[in-house]
Amino acid sequence: MILERASGASVHQLDLFMCGEEQCRRLLYEAALDADLILVEGVMGLFDGNPSAADLAARFGLPVLAVVDGSAMAQTFGALVHGIASYRADVRVVAALANRVAGERHAEMLRESLRGSVQWVGALARDQQIAFPERHLGLMQADEIIDLDERIERAAVGLPQSAEWVPAPVKFAAPENSPNLPRLLESVRIAVARDAAFGFIYPANLDCLRALGADLAFFSPLADRGLPACDALWLPGGYPELHLQRLSENRPMADAVRAHHGAGKPILAECGGMLYCLEELDDGKGACRPMAGLMPGRAIMQPRLAALGLQEFDMPGGRLRGHSFHYSRLETSLAPCIGARNPNGGAGEAFFRQGSLLASYAHSYFPSAPEAVAALFACGMGNC
Repeated sequence: MILERASGASVHQLDLFMCGEEQCRRLLYEAALDADLILVEGVMGLFDGNPSAADLAARFGLPVLAVVDGSAMAQTFGALVHGIASYRADVRVVAALANRVAGERHAEMLRESLRGSVQWVGALARDQQIAFPERHLGLMQADEIIDLDERIERAAVGLPQSAEWVPAPVKFAAPENSPNLPRLLESVRIAVARDAAFGFIYPANLDCLRALGADLAFFSPLADRGLPACDALWLPGGYPELHLQRLSENRPMADAVRAHHGAGKPILAECGGMLYCLEELDDGKGACRPMAGLMPGRAIMQPRLAALGLQEFDMPGGRLRGHSFHYSRLETSLAPCIGARNPNGGAGEAFFRQGSLLASYAHSYFPSAPEAVAALFACGMGNC
């Protein structure tokens, strides 16, 4: 969301596991038709994870700009960049940018420490006015940062203006085939929760639903008093724990969601959406409020991370991929109906079914299994 504000362009995930190589190739090719510059933000460290940002760079020949926190080092900056640049022969680190630098002399020491062909781009000063506020699960959402545009502009002014370091253009091959999804959701209207409490939505998921023929109607569980007319409901992830009182007090919305569920209409609830469907949600700080009550149990927020990892589910209609990232702990009497595999050997999440509700901590990437997603929203899991 922050990258969209900074670039003025839509931002899509590039993940070799969730999206697959062909989808990543298609997204890069389509972006290159419209953009002069494509910026791919790495996740975690360059080599962290499997697949990693380095794997993505190697697969598509993407040059790497290493952004390194130089606040507590001098010549070690050069050693660190040298290690990053030489760690893998198939990854091309072309330049380095120092972050959180104390001043001109500090920046000069960092620049002089570089070795080999890695170019010095410049330094960003240690400046709280360009830092982004954080909370559990990462940065605050773009709409929550009141002065976001000013922070972005201040950071842009602080960046070096020279483009001499910019590498030669990369050519992206056209994808081998273009997906023509069957209109399996033609005439199906899906209500999608989207507000400050439910904002974790992959843009590709919306594109996938539309390509399948669905009509999308957005609504706010925080502000609206009822659901739009719909055949199915999607409650994506977000921060319901930060809006306990408003969600709990909006009983007309909870009643509408329960009526939708009582009518046997499909509901997909992901992570924060699942927390909203429970009987209670405890923010871990002394506040516990009733939620929609579609499934038994409660969730309790914890001060430490509970789960993080890639997920893969075998669903009717295909293998659905995604990821999980949450701080809460779930207590429910429901038995899982589907279990996930984590390709890196970590914990697998579960899907829970309660009537027409399918709920999980997983954030699903719909294009990984469009037919499975269509079946879910068209008639639920086994409720056709």
